[in-house]
Amino acid sequence: MSTPTIRRARTDTLEIAYEDHGRPDAPVTMLLHGFPDDARAWDELVPPLVGAGHRVVVPYLRGFGPTHFHGSGARMAQQAAIGRDVVDLMNALSLDRVSLIGQDWGSRAACVASALHPDRVRALVSIGGYTIQDIAAMASPEDVEQEARLWYQWYFNTERGRAGLAANRREICRLLWRTWSPDWRFDEATLMRTAASFDNPDFVDVVIHSYRHRHRNAPGESRFDADEARLATSPPILVPTLVLHGRDDTVDPLHTSEGQSHLFPRGYARHVIPDAGHFAHREQPGTVSRAAVAFLSEAH
Repeated sequence: MSTPTIRRARTDTLEIAYEDHGRPDAPVTMLLHGFPDDARAWDELVPPLVGAGHRVVVPYLRGFGPTHFHGSGARMAQQAAIGRDVVDLMNALSLDRVSLIGQDWGSRAACVASALHPDRVRALVSIGGYTIQDIAAMASPEDVEQEARLWYQWYFNTERGRAGLAANRREICRLLWRTWSPDWRFDEATLMRTAASFDNPDFVDVVIHSYRHRHRNAPGESRFDADEARLATSPPILVPTLVLHGRDDTVDPLHTSEGQSHLFPRGYARHVIPDAGHFAHREQPGTVSRAAVAFLSEAH
């Protein structure tokens, strides 16, 4: 798939860069990438979705690629902010309702938007499950193996980690891709196509804020206080939801998305993707796209 044309939409905070595929009058599905990743993550899912009758909008998250902030304010990326960016982009594009597919940060943004604005979301496909954070609960330690898996988060909560991310963003991305999806055999060209998005001047600040805020080591934006208070209650997601989870995910193991059906009371299914890790949509795009297309056809 050749690199699509970049379009731009202005919100109060951002100029969001996005790619747009399919008929303008078709039902919209928005694909939300994670960290460390960008819009290229979805290249193999876009054609089957367009072929199934979807208009597919693929934004670059704040701090990634050509998306940029207005002005010189703080570059923050708490969960309420990235969820609000989804709704702001919908408003900027005059989209009443969309379906959302997200992974990693994109899954969190999709879950937040679905939980706080269910009237704007037709259906949700979350790679990784219910990913809304209870920030207060993040102070409690997890089992030691999971703590070890999250080494990068503790690293980013230090100034050494900030400097390391600034100096070694491609090397860190390569390491996380390799360790989170240990059987994924990506080539250097694939990595470099995405790593260009990490040259965004706000990338380091955005990533550092995200990982410090979730561990209560950085303040959030006061305008999101009410949203964060709601998110801390683990609000149910009141839209039909499909959860996909790579069987061999080594950073968010399978058990992290088990037992979550009560959080999706309007319809829920969970599929485990064989031979895939954290980046299941890149590793097994055919399996993921077939599951998403079938689910969205029923949800619509």
